[in-house]
Amino acid sequence: MKWTYDWLKQYLNTDLSAQQIADTLTRIGLEVEDLTTPIAPIAAKIVECTAHENSDHLHVLKVDDGSGTLRQVVCGAPNARVGLISALAVPGCVIGGHEIVSGKLRGVVSDGMMCSAKELGIGEDHSGIIELPEETKIGSPVIDAKTVFDAGITPNRPDYLSVRGVARDLSAADAGEYIEPKTQEFNCVSGNRSVNIKTEKCSAYKMIEIHGINMCPSNQTIASRLTAIGINPKNAAIDATNYICYDMGQPMHCFDADQIDGDITVRMANSGEKFVDLFGSEHELTENDMVIADNSGILALAGVIGGARGSTTNETKNIILESAYFDPVSVRKSAKRIGMSTDASYRYERGINPTMTGDAAMNAADIIIETCGGKIVGTFAAGSDNTPDVKIEYSPSYFAKKTGVELDGDTQKNILEKLGYTLKIKGDKWAVVPHPARVDVLIPETLVADLLRIYGYEKIGTNNNHTHGDIKPEYKHDLYIKRSMAARGLNECCSYCFGNSKTEELLSDKPIIKVANPITSELDTARNNLLGGLLQTVSENEKRGFPDVNLFELGTIFDGDTPGAQHTGLCVVRSGRNGPKHWMGRTRDVDIYDVKSDIVSLLNGQKFTISTENTPLWAHPYRYGAIMQGKRKLAEFGELHPSVAKKLRIKTNVVIGIVDDINVLPHARGGKNITPSEFQPITRDFAFIVDTDTPAEKLTSVAAASDNRITSVVVFDAFDMGDGKKSIAFTIAIEPYENMSDTDLQALQSLVIKNVESKCNAKIRDK
Repeated sequence: MKWTYDWLKQYLNTDLSAQQIADTLTRIGLEVEDLTTPIAPIAAKIVECTAHENSDHLHVLKVDDGSGTLRQVVCGAPNARVGLISALAVPGCVIGGHEIVSGKLRGVVSDGMMCSAKELGIGEDHSGIIELPEETKIGSPVIDAKTVFDAGITPNRPDYLSVRGVARDLSAADAGEYIEPKTQEFNCVSGNRSVNIKTEKCSAYKMIEIHGINMCPSNQTIASRLTAIGINPKNAAIDATNYICYDMGQPMHCFDADQIDGDITVRMANSGEKFVDLFGSEHELTENDMVIADNSGILALAGVIGGARGSTTNETKNIILESAYFDPVSVRKSAKRIGMSTDASYRYERGINPTMTGDAAMNAADIIIETCGGKIVGTFAAGSDNTPDVKIEYSPSYFAKKTGVELDGDTQKNILEKLGYTLKIKGDKWAVVPHPARVDVLIPETLVADLLRIYGYEKIGTNNNHTHGDIKPEYKHDLYIKRSMAARGLNECCSYCFGNSKTEELLSDKPIIKVANPITSELDTARNNLLGGLLQTVSENEKRGFPDVNLFELGTIFDGDTPGAQHTGLCVVRSGRNGPKHWMGRTRDVDIYDVKSDIVSLLNGQKFTISTENTPLWAHPYRYGAIMQGKRKLAEFGELHPSVAKKLRIKTNVVIGIVDDINVLPHARGGKNITPSEFQPITRDFAFIVDTDTPAEKLTSVAAASDNRITSVVVFDAFDMGDGKKSIAFTIAIEPYENMSDTDLQALQSLVIKNVESKCNAKIRDK
């Protein structure tokens, strides 16, 4: 969507610069992708005019452009002569979509281009360069150089496809005051034609017939604005429809009334019916295409493009204006089928304001009559402009409930009213009716989104659930798991939260949650496991010659189709070899003990047992284990079942580790601080005498659990002392949160010794 700065200011009283406007729009959700102010052609006087030595029609001109130095320009216009003041496009100017550069023409340097009225976009005359009045100031701009905004429009905001819609949003963001345009009532005038709507896909159709016009170029304002946004002005009638399309967001069409046979009919096409568009291309239509027709056949493909018959030319004297509301789905299907996207179809298929067909038609008629003369001889309205029946029950407290941010009711009311919403307030219960152009607003969550973007994301600040800017406990837990897996050489995979029903049936007997409108036919469920997506990744990598894959995913798993029926799980997948070939050592196939150690590393020394019962569908029946604490399953690991691998077209060996719900893991409720400390780590060594059958893992886990500041415990020595005793020595790493005194450090050491001695039947070694 493009528009000019002066066009915007027609509907927005503002003192902000164009750059400030662009920054504000990007902040509130309309990303301005480009902001340009082109160099304008200037008035220049021809001082010398000589024939080009290598051409029989070109001239070599010396022109005065007001800089004090004559500029040489090669020109082929027949009216070029000494003393003529014309328009000079200097290098850097963009004319007809092409940037002017210095260069040679037939061996002679040309430092610019003299322009015709058509090249300037202010007329149709291309017979010679434009002739300006003698009193024109040399060096002054010939046309206004428009500052142009170019913004990317998201599909859910069709109201942004009009300058008025952009201005309304800016006013809500306090970028200026919205200038409400006057609405023109559509008055029916008895004429010789009528409109017949024979399909429910057209709810409203307005027709205005104007006779006796003298077709001429558009006024300077309209022509220059259209030229600036890349639309080449044709004549006042066609330009008026293009202008209204961008100004109001209402697509329109203009017919030559003298070529129309009888009444206008809106109907569905007959299967196989032929239609020639205004570019001369023929299309074979189906019964699903909506058309505009007369007694002789099709005049236009509704909402997409007009036809060759009935098109307006510079010789047209009588016209018919069309302004209608067409069904978005119907327009999109027709445009997609014939492979054509126009300004009209782009708007119709997203949904336009259904209440403005009459206002738009009257505005276009006024523009044409003011420029070309003529008289309205007939108007006709078929169907009706139906205001969408949308009323949303809302409460100001709902904003805080959804965002965690308190925003007072008066501020919410002010923002919504500036956005065009109508409010009926009874205490804490609001009935909110959106502006008719906001066809995307149907639920309270959209109101919250509107309020939040206008209020400003940058004003939200830190969530109240955080402590001094620290990260939330559940996020800390997730980050701890991700860092642990990455440290073990696994790469994180982030896949869609959708699954494939056929794959899910192979992997588990969990309920399958179908998606009503899937993004693709392969992703037709809300995934009930993480394994399916990772196995698909393994398969795709294997096809491309990369069988050695080490992946993990921490993501959402769905238990049902109701709010809150979901949890977070972890899945680890390794395939192929445990490393690349290397002369220093052999590699091996990954096995179930690799993924077992991945999962066990997250248990931080907690006790567990292994069960081989109740093997899941995805696992090899003899190469599977579940990690248990009593009757509670913490995790499971195993090798992919050969039959499942075959159906998924995986030839490489695959081993899998799964934690179905990460809340069973340590650190789920708080955990150690994983924010990097600004203090240097401290290490201390310990040696204990324990019974020979006491595992070293028991000592290290007890030591690690003694204080949150202990980040690692590593065994560095162990030997048998005889008499049923052995010595185990380990190093602990301490990461302080703040300065530690000798007393603090001694207290921590004493706590470690006390815990290990009491819980492991150990004794500290003196030597």
